Amino acid sequence: MEEQLVALREEVQTLTQKLDDLKKEIGKRIVGQEETIEQLLIAFLAGGHALLEGVPGLAKTLMIRTLAQTIDLNFKRIQFTPDLMPSDIIGTEILEEDQATGKKFFEFNKGPIFANIILADEINRTPPKTQAALLEAMQEFEVTYSGKTYVLDRPFFILATQNPIEQSGTFPLPEAQQDRFLLYIKILYPSASEERDILKSTTGVTKGQIRKILTGADIVRLQELVREIPISDQLIDVVSRIVRATRPETTTNAKVKEWVSWGAGPRAGQAMILTAKARALLAGRISVTFEDIKHVAYPVLRHRVLMNFKAEAEGVLPDTITEVILKDTNLS
Repeated sequence: MEEQLVALREEVQTLTQKLDDLKKEIGKRIVGQEETIEQLLIAFLAGGHALLEGVPGLAKTLMIRTLAQTIDLNFKRIQFTPDLMPSDIIGTEILEEDQATGKKFFEFNKGPIFANIILADEINRTPPKTQAALLEAMQEFEVTYSGKTYVLDRPFFILATQNPIEQSGTFPLPEAQQDRFLLYIKILYPSASEERDILKSTTGVTKGQIRKILTGADIVRLQELVREIPISDQLIDVVSRIVRATRPETTTNAKVKEWVSWGAGPRAGQAMILTAKARALLAGRISVTFEDIKHVAYPVLRHRVLMNFKAEAEGVLPDTITEVILKDTNLS
């Protein structure tokens, strides 16, 4: 057992050095936003999808595109619009003709979903019918068209963006689809010094060239390593208590009973453990701490706790509920 831990520690150190190099490459284009980049990498390491929300101009699209450029994987961008159809994402059958026999047949023409990294830009600008085209791909890593199933290449990530302030012409994501996202990441305004650096670095001629740091095989191995990171039974119990505390019917917290309509399901606990392991790996550790759980609790629960009308009227957000629960669990 000791030899296995030594070998695991050595492999983790080697791969985390690559992750540090990857962060430096992203830093050539993105100023600040360390927490957002960390959460994106956590989603990658845990093998899940991420939803990014922020006002226009905070480099959501550039951040994802730059991250994709540092990894030797196939990248596609889908611009979601009100007239986008499911076939524009999945693909469609086209009529072909055999040049030798003259016989006509239908050939499936694969859509942009058949890539490793998908940028679903402004995902809430397309109707629910088109949004639903992503569900099977996100959960099963395959798509079905005309009764035939096509397996997607792994690793496979969907990184979606949405704008919180332009509500005209938008279609909120259904709760079931939001739950498919491992993390819901909110991007905040930069600090004063960061904003100054942004203005200086983006209004000149020089642009840093982005190198590819990780391969698809590296990502797959990192995902395997995440699952090998041990977590104590005590921490698993803590995660279970946190998730159950979000549900009005099982919580003892008066605030949750007052403000929450629906709490998080078991998928939230799975996500919290996997992302906590991924954060430990990202830091070069082979053990999960209370701090890891606390750090990932917010983006894990943010889209899985449904607030009631009273909470919305009082401006209470899911992050408020998470903070209250973490205090009760002595993790704040």
